[in-house]
Amino acid sequence: MSLPTALITDLDAGLPALERLYQEFHAHPELSMQEHRTAERIEAHLAALGLESQRCGGTGVVAVLRNGEGPVVAFRADTDGLPIEERTGLDYASTATGELPDGTVTPVMHGCGHDTHISAGLEIARLLTAHREAWAGTVVFLFQPGEETSAGAVAMVEDGLWDRVPAPEAVYGQHVWPGTAGTVNISRGTAMAMADSLEVTVHGRQAHGSQPEAAIDPIVLGAHIVTRLQTVVSREIGGADMAVVTVGTFHAGTKENIIPDSAVLKLNIRTFEPPVREKVLAAVRRIIEGEAAASGAPAPEISEIYRFPRCFNDEAEASAVIEALRGELGESSVNVTAPVTGSEDFGVFADSLGVPGVYWFFGGYAQETMEVGHPGGNHSPFFGPDDVPTTLRTGVRAGLTALLTRLGA
Repeated sequence: MSLPTALITDLDAGLPALERLYQEFHAHPELSMQEHRTAERIEAHLAALGLESQRCGGTGVVAVLRNGEGPVVAFRADTDGLPIEERTGLDYASTATGELPDGTVTPVMHGCGHDTHISAGLEIARLLTAHREAWAGTVVFLFQPGEETSAGAVAMVEDGLWDRVPAPEAVYGQHVWPGTAGTVNISRGTAMAMADSLEVTVHGRQAHGSQPEAAIDPIVLGAHIVTRLQTVVSREIGGADMAVVTVGTFHAGTKENIIPDSAVLKLNIRTFEPPVREKVLAAVRRIIEGEAAASGAPAPEISEIYRFPRCFNDEAEASAVIEALRGELGESSVNVTAPVTGSEDFGVFADSLGVPGVYWFFGGYAQETMEVGHPGGNHSPFFGPDDVPTTLRTGVRAGLTALLTRLGA
């Protein structure tokens, strides 16, 4: 499959304006579920195309583009930034700040490339609006907030998304990553891992540092938990199954000669298969509670921070998209890869309807950059595609190609 010449000609002519749009979004990131300015800018661009849009899930934006009889499909672009201070040195680098749920003021940047996703999504809407002769059916554009916290997709669905707009028969989405600009990576089956993040508070008994016999030391207790958790993957999960257990934070105490009365740990768990997920979560809870009991400590508190679903590419739908992408981008530019251990809430949209979903990655760095070393990756303060025209052009072409596998006239 190749896109119509008129679409490509229009895309190339519009690239300078698209790059300026991308730079605007890059310079003005907003934290998850706080994407107010971003939503307003998306609405303004959609209105300029003659498309009506509506808010859904707080700062989410949904628009429907109808073009006669035909299939209904959805295309998703996420919109939130990250609490990171940008260090790319770009002329349009972010200097924005935001407020975290605990009231902390933090620098904010588009350290995961969602500015690219928004820009590509809006350009796809522009091109489909301008070239109705190339397709037939209905496209539902989902500009989703809160991907980084796994809050946005669920918020949109719970806000009655599929009662407000036509239900699609397939959902597509994409993500920029530190690969070569002009290339696409895509998986059949599982594309990204499930993720569970937990906050654990262990309780002890406070005492002076010189009198440890009067204490139940939560730091020692926490240290045993951290050590024992390393055995979940190495001793309880088979070699054919994937699991990652990470303790990302460990906070306790205020002074070196005071044994505190509590410690707080935050965990992140990644798995590919639901049975493995449940086994790991059960083992984690057993170890935390068991170590507390072994220390003579009160029962610990375990609370969920967030939970990501599995991102699963329907086998048949993914195969159709792969074939189409290879026809458009070239055989060597489309790589079928194993699933990655990162996580996404994209799957919520397709899963909530029981329809196929397909999700892929497209590169953001020049070939020369990739040959010299390792560019800044997603969630890095140095993440910034350095071949922006090719990156945007590929994102738009890939999105159009996937949509036209069902909508082609």
